[in-house]
Amino acid sequence: MNKIPRQTSNEPLCEGWKDSAYWLDGLPPAPTIPDLPLRKVDIAIIGSGYTGLNAAIQTARAGRSTLVLDAENPGWGCSTRNGGQISTSIKPSLQRLTNRFGAARGRAIRQEGESALDWIGAFVARENLDCAFTRCGRYHAAHTPAHYEVIAREAEIISHTEGVQAHAVPRSEQHNELGSDAYFGGVVFPRHAALDPALYHRGLLDLALTAGVHVTGHCTVQGLERQHTGFLLTTAKGPVQAREVLVATNGYTGHPSPWLRRRVIPIGSYVIATEPIAPDLMDRLFPTNRIASDTCKVVYYYRPSPDRTRILFGGRVSAGETNAAISGPRLYQDMCRIFPELADYAITHSWAGQVAYTFDELAHTGVHDGVHYAMGYCGSGVSMASYLGMRAGQKMLGLKDGRTAFDDLPFPTRPLYTGRPWFLPATVAWYRWRDRMQWRRAQAM
Repeated sequence: MNKIPRQTSNEPLCEGWKDSAYWLDGLPPAPTIPDLPLRKVDIAIIGSGYTGLNAAIQTARAGRSTLVLDAENPGWGCSTRNGGQISTSIKPSLQRLTNRFGAARGRAIRQEGESALDWIGAFVARENLDCAFTRCGRYHAAHTPAHYEVIAREAEIISHTEGVQAHAVPRSEQHNELGSDAYFGGVVFPRHAALDPALYHRGLLDLALTAGVHVTGHCTVQGLERQHTGFLLTTAKGPVQAREVLVATNGYTGHPSPWLRRRVIPIGSYVIATEPIAPDLMDRLFPTNRIASDTCKVVYYYRPSPDRTRILFGGRVSAGETNAAISGPRLYQDMCRIFPELADYAITHSWAGQVAYTFDELAHTGVHDGVHYAMGYCGSGVSMASYLGMRAGQKMLGLKDGRTAFDDLPFPTRPLYTGRPWFLPATVAWYRWRDRMQWRRAQAM
């Protein structure tokens, strides 16, 4: 196999490496969209990612004039920069949710994760979207023996109490799932899935435009004012009047939505793509073609590319925000610690996007001061952003089907927090240090 030259002999970035997402290579030219927004619409949606476009498809197909605005090109944000991994998206356990909200509400929230996973698979098939969707399953690896005991026990619990398909894989059988000795076993979730996120976004954009949605990029919303008959949006391209508004900006939520901005924590998530690797090596490292993640607090996530020619490896690699030239080599070191064989292969792409965490680790959707919102997917938003966007569209149509178990949940913030996560560098540094120490001690046992 022809190797791609590196910058230097000890530099993982190859010559001509790209700081754009691997998914954008070969993506067909974007459709032509109007440069100026409509001045008066039924529905205005701020944000053209998975949430906004799925909502827009619902409202436009129901005959509502629908405008989608984005500060950048449609899909510029994390909708085309994520890893394309699809899980059930609910981080808190049933017990934790029951303690907070009661048994019925807790179970309903957990079920929404399964519903979102089912919905996106059915939606992709029904709309015939060409986005490399596959229900490949996920391997969730334990970085210490103690973590394996925890996740193996949790897998048994959720299988019996929630009917979730999950089974533990001990370290002695790990190579059947993942070609690495860095972990101590893991859990397989066979219903989890993967897709090409940029192709999926392009498919959503095409569906929206076909339905009559008016999409305008490079049109920053600078102000949002509630009026007697709706809302006035002040934009970089002039005023817009709308009867209803949905804020669907997730990790890019800005000043026009201060109440929401105080409730989401923007976090950079970094990804690299290797040069093409040998087919027999891919078969050893990913024999079942599953996506993968691990139990580190500052999690790593990785997978084969849809054509199984490259490894796409992601994670949080710095306490503060950094650029792709710095994050790429750091991710490369972590990747080679898990897969030493990949030290022979260079990085061709290194990029980042912003996800949005919440203080309670739950997604949130609802209405505040008349404005609809859906956001806070905590790094697992491919299915949940799509699903809650669809439900938000139904709610704006006045349909009962739009109701979800997330509606009207308390949406917490913290004192002195205004949307700039000043606490994040120290928090990430602490958790990365703890993960590293736990991993080293476990390997030395």
